[in-house]
Amino acid sequence: MLNALALNCTLKADESERSSTDAMIAVLADSFAKHDVTITETVRVAALNIKPGVSSDEGEGDDWPALREKILAADILIFGGPIWMGQISSIAKRVLERMDAFISETDDQGRMPSYSKVAIAAIVGNEDGAHFSSAQLFQALNDVGYTIPAVAACYWVGEAMGSTDFQDLDKTPKKVTETAAMVAGNAAHLAGLLKAKPYPGQD
Repeated sequence: MLNALALNCTLKADESERSSTDAMIAVLADSFAKHDVTITETVRVAALNIKPGVSSDEGEGDDWPALREKILAADILIFGGPIWMGQISSIAKRVLERMDAFISETDDQGRMPSYSKVAIAAIVGNEDGAHFSSAQLFQALNDVGYTIPAVAACYWVGEAMGSTDFQDLDKTPKKVTETAAMVAGNAAHLAGLLKAKPYPGQD
């Protein structure tokens, strides 16, 4: 059995407030269930105190160490968030900045703690920027040790300057559900292979 953790990097800190990112993660969850992948939790990152910095512990009151533990316990990381000003949210960037610590946290074979783990993206927005946002995420996640599968982003963007959010749609667009199925299938396949045979690292 494989497990996944979803990060919702919406700017909405109130977990009771509806989020289109949660709606997109739910679409992916349905697809992952068909591959026996369980999403253990969806974390609303803005509700936590993730301090600025690039270490794994920025001191008293920092919620990153506990979140880091959950992230590294997951076979698959679903990195979800909205597009703002054509790019990923500031909350998402904060998470990536804290993951920078992985680069110096290698084992005896030079492997970062995120090695042999898979990451995908769930992106929503009312403006162009899905490709740029996924490019930002995937390059950064690869830098800190994650493996990115083929077709790794499930996204939806509405009309520029429009007022309709993904969560307001009466029905999930067919293209989104088709893409979610491919993303989940590829991620589950790759994660299964890497769990069975992790990267060897340096000799």
